[in-house]
Amino acid sequence: MNAHPTVLASSCRAEARPTWVVHWWGGTPPYERVDLLLDWLDHLAMELDDLHQVMAPLWAEDFRFVALDVETANREAASICQIGLGCARGDGSVLTWSSYVNPQMAFTPFNTELHGIGAATVAGAPVFSQLWAVLEPFLARHALVQHSRFDEKAIDAACLHHGLPRPGWYWVDSVKVARKAWPEFKGNGGHGLGHLKEALGLEFQHHDAGEDARASAQVVLAAQDRLGVGLADLVPPPKPVQLKLPF
Repeated sequence: MNAHPTVLASSCRAEARPTWVVHWWGGTPPYERVDLLLDWLDHLAMELDDLHQVMAPLWAEDFRFVALDVETANREAASICQIGLGCARGDGSVLTWSSYVNPQMAFTPFNTELHGIGAATVAGAPVFSQLWAVLEPFLARHALVQHSRFDEKAIDAACLHHGLPRPGWYWVDSVKVARKAWPEFKGNGGHGLGHLKEALGLEFQHHDAGEDARASAQVVLAAQDRLGVGLADLVPPPKPVQLKLPF
């Protein structure tokens, strides 16, 4: 399985790896013969180990906050085909991480033209439920940022689609943060990433989930400097989690 990380840390530690629990969500296991089932479990363990290796750069550090961005295959919010993270370090740098996701849904020409991702791109990538099993424990311990509320809605929709509990996390909207820092942009380009890229001199590839997530993190950091406030005034620490069950 290739989860396509875009940036890896120079050193990784494995001691913080989350615990895996395998559930059957209905129906019967794919193999009736015990020997075939054991072979399948061995294959699953290899895939999980691959995902842990991909996640290793994230578990190796604690971040001030994490910005998240997604791209989708079509108009369905649940059709996530890429997840990107912009992880803000204490020194002001941002670690960028992303993974393609097989949405198991059709791609529309409009979306593929927008972000350049198609069915061939995600061939061999993990499905959302596989990736979420390693992402969710990491995200749950950090303050989270999104640029507009679409990303939160997409995560909730994908969790619902895969029969997983929706996280009851508090998300900071970097659009609102940008409005506080640069009110003069209202009616004069706006506070979307496209305009902020030009106005703030940010360098990133728009509509790539990792790049957009990094840009969202940079917007928050730039806003903190402009407003002269503490980070907690813009991005409060994580609040207690209240799970939203899928029923």
